[in-house]
Amino acid sequence: IAAQDYPGNLKVIVCNDGSTDDTAAKVIEIMQIYPWLDILDLKQNVSKSNALNAGLALVKSDLVITVDGDCYLFKDALKNLIGRYLGDPPNTAAVAGAILARNERLNLVTKTQAYDYFLGIAAVKRLQSMYQATLVAQGAFSVYRTDVVRDLGGWPHTVGEDIVLTWAILKAGYRTGYAEDACVFTNVPTTWKQFIQQRMRWSRGLIEAFKAHWPLLFEAKMRTLFIWWNLLFPWLDITYTFGFVPGIILAFMGIFLIAGPMTLAVLPVGLAVNYVLFKVQKKMFKEQGLTCARPLGNPYV
Repeated sequence: IAAQDYPGNLKVIVCNDGSTDDTAAKVIEIMQIYPWLDILDLKQNVSKSNALNAGLALVKSDLVITVDGDCYLFKDALKNLIGRYLGDPPNTAAVAGAILARNERLNLVTKTQAYDYFLGIAAVKRLQSMYQATLVAQGAFSVYRTDVVRDLGGWPHTVGEDIVLTWAILKAGYRTGYAEDACVFTNVPTTWKQFIQQRMRWSRGLIEAFKAHWPLLFEAKMRTLFIWWNLLFPWLDITYTFGFVPGIILAFMGIFLIAGPMTLAVLPVGLAVNYVLFKVQKKMFKEQGLTCARPLGNPYV
């Protein structure tokens, strides 16, 4: 954060949620160097949402940004995030940053996730942001209007507190956006078990959002399409895993029991779409001074 070229006023509050290491001591030590740095030292673990709300009580600015402890802000991340917020419509209440994998070269698990963040998640957020309805302003790196978050009661005490809050913002009539060039690098799960547990938490958060804000399913707005899309994800995943993939394999062997020649004709279209997404994201990387092919050596950025 200290390395950011950010022209606005800045106040950083470290919410130390009862950690048992020397986090608090290290923060207190460098507070003498950075006058804008402060710490909320919670002696006992109170959960992420409660820690966030305790930190929110200390915020005096119009905007509040959340950054997870394992995230690293790339250059101009703050400036680009706030720039996108200021450029969005006046009733925008949250803008999500772009999350990328920091340890992508560690093993196959992290490499797989790197492409998910780089292509899949980024593409979905780009599309949703076109309609000012980014469905998840993730807690890892997002900016929120302080007054809106307070009016909605802060972060809810749920597993997916960020997605439930985002849906509450949308339900209250506000817009949410996505800053594709506000890049933050995070350490993604390094084992399949950790990866599955992470995606289970995300899925549970989505279910919590549906439970708390189900009326969004019936709004006469374009964003409703994206919400229903999420509702259909489990069935799409099942169909893709047990129908589409086996069907394609059999079709290439000349066995058209599940998929036929017309299905095979769709594959080039899918590849073309992914190529376009890759080129668009690569262009953003180039503008930020990043590259898609990193040199061998340290698996971290």
